[in-house]
Amino acid sequence: MRVTIAGVELISKERDRLLHRSVRMIGITMTIVSFLGMAIPGLVDETSLMAALLLGVLFVFCLFRLGNDYSILWILLGISAGLAILTIVQLPFASGNRAGLATVLIPFAGGAVASFSLVLTRSVPRLIILVSGFLVSTALVYLVTGDASPLSYPVGAVAFGWVILTLSGVWVSASVPRAARRIHSIGRAHRAERQASEIEAQRRQSARLLHDTVLATLTLMAHSGVGVTAGALRAQAADDANLLRQLRLGVNPAQDAVPTDTGSIPLPATDDAILGTTLESVKQRFGRIGLEVSWHGTGQVLLPSDVLDAFLLALAECLENVRRHAGVTEAHVTITDDETTVRAMVTDSGIGFDVKDIDSARLGLKDSVIARLAEVGGTARLFSSPGSGTTVVLEVPK
Repeated sequence: MRVTIAGVELISKERDRLLHRSVRMIGITMTIVSFLGMAIPGLVDETSLMAALLLGVLFVFCLFRLGNDYSILWILLGISAGLAILTIVQLPFASGNRAGLATVLIPFAGGAVASFSLVLTRSVPRLIILVSGFLVSTALVYLVTGDASPLSYPVGAVAFGWVILTLSGVWVSASVPRAARRIHSIGRAHRAERQASEIEAQRRQSARLLHDTVLATLTLMAHSGVGVTAGALRAQAADDANLLRQLRLGVNPAQDAVPTDTGSIPLPATDDAILGTTLESVKQRFGRIGLEVSWHGTGQVLLPSDVLDAFLLALAECLENVRRHAGVTEAHVTITDDETTVRAMVTDSGIGFDVKDIDSARLGLKDSVIARLAEVGGTARLFSSPGSGTTVVLEVPK
């Protein structure tokens, strides 16, 4: 909640800065345009023009201050200076060119003075100042025209400027908080989705570990441990019991990392690990449960730790599938590498099967091999046919 409030306050400050700097930009631009028009000979006498110029300096100074200091005092002083200018330029009027003077005052009354309306829409005192400024400025322009009708072009143009700038201030003031709420809502939905994805990824990873270890041991026990010594079966069960304890404590054995408070599991540092040494645990596991594996090819290959974990676990699952389903007690594993990729080819001469008959709901190949390698940018390809054995090719990037 604290972060949300801070975010809303920051957006509100940016909104206020935008509005006040817009007042300064519009006000100064329209003042320059209007004073260039008043400098045309015959429109304003020299004494009134000089007094208007002095007040114009004060008016521009208030606009500059308002761009950095949001005090309402600068608004009051600026509008007062603007109305004083509108009054002074018409007091000693003698040229009779009222229409010309009213026209050159439109940018000042309906633009420069009206620009303050951008920041006068968010409280009752400010609205009172806005309405007062609007009424007095349009009345002064009406006096300049000398027209009996209050709906003359100069008066209408000034009123239009006030209305447009007021509506712009209302729109910006209302839209920015609404946008902030929507951004917060989107961010909250994103965090919830990310947390759900992380929890699901953790669940799937735990399911893979259980499938690849505990289920394999239970399968051995269900078949009375045929071909496996009692000591090997006890050692395998002890390893699985340790795995279950780690899972219960929230530890991810595959990555040896503790989940964060958001439910995510940090990836380990990408320190290089030597495949030739960690591969020994895979060799020993299948050696003691009755599958004779012949190892060929590269002895040592460097891989980042997360890629190495996925590679070894997928390789172990392929060998477990040989032990369970191939009907043979021997498999061959050939490991090779090049500049970009490490490959392992697991081959057996067992009963084989039709690849099209694989049940998509089975975790063994789909989740523990294909999906596991895909998470680290790797691939798995399966080749088999009934009576011709099976070959699985695993590839991971270096």
